[in-house]
Amino acid sequence: MDISKGLPAIQSHRDLHIWITENQKMVPVPEGAYGNFFEEHCYVVLHVPQSPTATQGASSDLHYWVGKEAGAEAQGAAATFVQRLQEERGALTVLHREAQAHESDCFRSYFRPGIIYRKGGLPSDLKHVETNMFNIQRLLHIRGRKHVSATEVELSWNSFNKGDIFLLDLGKMMIQWNGPKTSISEKARGLALTYSLRDRERGGRAQIGVVDDEVKAPDLMQIMESVLGRRVGSLHAATPNKDISQLQKANLRLYHVYEKGKDLVVLELATPPLTQDLLQEEDFYILDQGGFKIYVWQGRMSSLQERKAAFSRAAGFIQAKGYPTYTNVEVVNDGAESAAFKQLFQIWSEKRSRNRQLGRVDKPIHVKLDVVKLHSQPELAAQLRMVDDGSGKVEVWCMQDLRRQPVDPKLHGQLCAGNCYLVLYTYQRLGRGQYILYLWQGHQATADEIKALNSNAEELDAMYRGALVQEHVTMGSEPPHFLAIFQGQLVVFQERAGHHGREQSAPTTRLFHVQGSDSYSTKTVEVPARASSLDSNDIFLLVIAGVCYLWFGKGCNGDQREMARVAVTVISKKNEETVLEGQEPPHFWEALGGRAPYPSNKRLPEEVPSIQPRLFECSSQMGCLVLAEVVFFSQEDLGPYDVMLLDTWQEIFLWLGGATGAWKEAVAWGQEYLKAHPAGRSLATPIVLVKQGHEPPTFTGWFFTWDPYKWTPDLSHKEVVEGSPGTALPISEIRAEVNSFRLSRWPGNGRAGAMSLQALKGSQDSSGNELMRGPKLGGTSSFLSSTSTSINGALPREQLMHQAAEDLPEGVDPARREFYLSDSDFQDIFGKSKEEFYSMATWRQRQEKKQLGFF
Repeated sequence: MDISKGLPAIQSHRDLHIWITENQKMVPVPEGAYGNFFEEHCYVVLHVPQSPTATQGASSDLHYWVGKEAGAEAQGAAATFVQRLQEERGALTVLHREAQAHESDCFRSYFRPGIIYRKGGLPSDLKHVETNMFNIQRLLHIRGRKHVSATEVELSWNSFNKGDIFLLDLGKMMIQWNGPKTSISEKARGLALTYSLRDRERGGRAQIGVVDDEVKAPDLMQIMESVLGRRVGSLHAATPNKDISQLQKANLRLYHVYEKGKDLVVLELATPPLTQDLLQEEDFYILDQGGFKIYVWQGRMSSLQERKAAFSRAAGFIQAKGYPTYTNVEVVNDGAESAAFKQLFQIWSEKRSRNRQLGRVDKPIHVKLDVVKLHSQPELAAQLRMVDDGSGKVEVWCMQDLRRQPVDPKLHGQLCAGNCYLVLYTYQRLGRGQYILYLWQGHQATADEIKALNSNAEELDAMYRGALVQEHVTMGSEPPHFLAIFQGQLVVFQERAGHHGREQSAPTTRLFHVQGSDSYSTKTVEVPARASSLDSNDIFLLVIAGVCYLWFGKGCNGDQREMARVAVTVISKKNEETVLEGQEPPHFWEALGGRAPYPSNKRLPEEVPSIQPRLFECSSQMGCLVLAEVVFFSQEDLGPYDVMLLDTWQEIFLWLGGATGAWKEAVAWGQEYLKAHPAGRSLATPIVLVKQGHEPPTFTGWFFTWDPYKWTPDLSHKEVVEGSPGTALPISEIRAEVNSFRLSRWPGNGRAGAMSLQALKGSQDSSGNELMRGPKLGGTSSFLSSTSTSINGALPREQLMHQAAEDLPEGVDPARREFYLSDSDFQDIFGKSKEEFYSMATWRQRQEKKQLGFF
């Protein structure tokens, strides 16, 4: 639409809205074309979260995307449209400036399984994607890890390299060629994008072939060579990915931007750790994340002129710093910050933002544990960090001489700071046994003991066939469920454990601090026996020659006192005396070495950071951790070849796909993530290792929906490549179509399209001397038949439903028998069109086919 005629109405039921520049106008992009971007245009993308648990909170995201060949007029039209759209949406909008091939993770997360960059400009008839168009020849260069992109490149062997994936799209036939250096996960993601293109642009009516080994794929190579000519010379290496490591992202600098007379002043204000109170609501700030990304923060009292100049000021800053022009820019408003921005600060509180002028701190809301709901409401389990009430089976081993030794059940709650322990917890869920293995590490444990702790955990996991959820726990940072296991009787002693319990050379005077007020928050920790260790808000146990004195501070409550009496039974079996603060007998102070000052002011409630969970894909480049964030995540974002990191702030989850073997690296990646985090995270934050198919509710509860039966046996990439049942078009027929192919340019402007085969062959012949014949590639190949085009018309439903593969009509692909239904029968049986069905996730397609007798 013309921006001079007002703004479009936003349909409330949709999350995503996209517009494209066309002749200085902004026109909406049809949903079927989402993910396709023409490089001569600019796009505006608006995301309005509909889910109450969206990871970005209530804020909308407005993206201004610039194609690498976009002209000044297109950029100006899009910028004006963005400004007007922002004014309509209000302050609860995060602005992003995106450049082609350098988009933010937030932007890339909208388009799954990938983004398609298309050459030239939009055709004159404004058709982004024409479904069922088979007269096409193009070559797509596919690359990326979690966020995949495909770029149209020259139809030539010169476009290929060893480390990436290329898709030769011939309309009825799509051939995915995998470079010999590509990983299995890259191949699988490339194949997902290939399937998506087939289903969206061909209505599922195209064959897919995969080349992993040219020697073993002579038929497919014959087709490729009929289009590309014979390849001569060796393939060149892929261009290395320039991914930004976590260490680079941790390099933060905060600048205060203000006007002084006619001059604009940019003053460096702070480096990490950054605190929220540095941001004043009447001011304007730039946060530089190592040149990788520029954030602009606008206080709610900043001027309208400053707000309108946000992008231009960021562009000036980027130019002054000598950063690339494609550097990503994110503009956030006071009170509507993105999760990524908030986590750059040591602690972030929404209430502090609202109350800083009033000078008050709200008390946190205490949630009473309802264990009955934990199994039925995983979101509650995740928030409380409790899989159940801790009443399951408990087994404990202490590391002695680098081997695990079972601990007497009577001593289960007694841990020593100089040792490491394995605590195996078994509970029932969904009718089967579930396991959590806690790896508890004392502060005084040696490096050898910690290494032995991990190796013994591996042995236990192997005994349970990989079903153990492993949680690494550091002394002093125990999660609530770990405490609940011991029902308030967890006591941490300072000495080392001997072969028969605690060492006998313990001091006669000992002081213990009772922390918590219920069974899932209480632990008792030995502290130095001196007066300065006391605190008026808590309870302490002083043991003198076997006699235990319960010292109640003036600020403690009845629940604390009740739990303290439970802890006494673990520490001392002898006499017990109660001592109130201010009424201590003389020998009490003598045992502590005399009176000394200790904290006596009322303790303010601990502020819980208002942080949204974030999901990242993990990989390593040159020995450094590289993360790709998946924003607005779901279970669909977890793949069998993935290692994913879920940061809930209080815990770090490492999720391992069933086909990955990188679980040893995963824990190290979690530790590296905490070390490099710009907010200065505690290195004692628990790290939880979760394997595909064994997810506890404390993990699944962070997802909006979770299907525990999703990962039923599925075709792996290897199985797909090695072949699947079905018929393929004869090679001779495909070659005949290729040889007779003539694809005209787009009418009118000739900007989008491909050269004819004749012109292509001419260019191949002229460049033939540039390369020499290279070596054969490794791998396998296959044809994947989507349909049999040898069958004309539809088949009766009775011949397709509930039939064994051998009983199907000749030529029918058993894996896609539903496709042979007429459109009316398909709509009647499945309740949707074929196009709608094939746009669904593969596992959902399979699920519906099983229910309806087409599997």
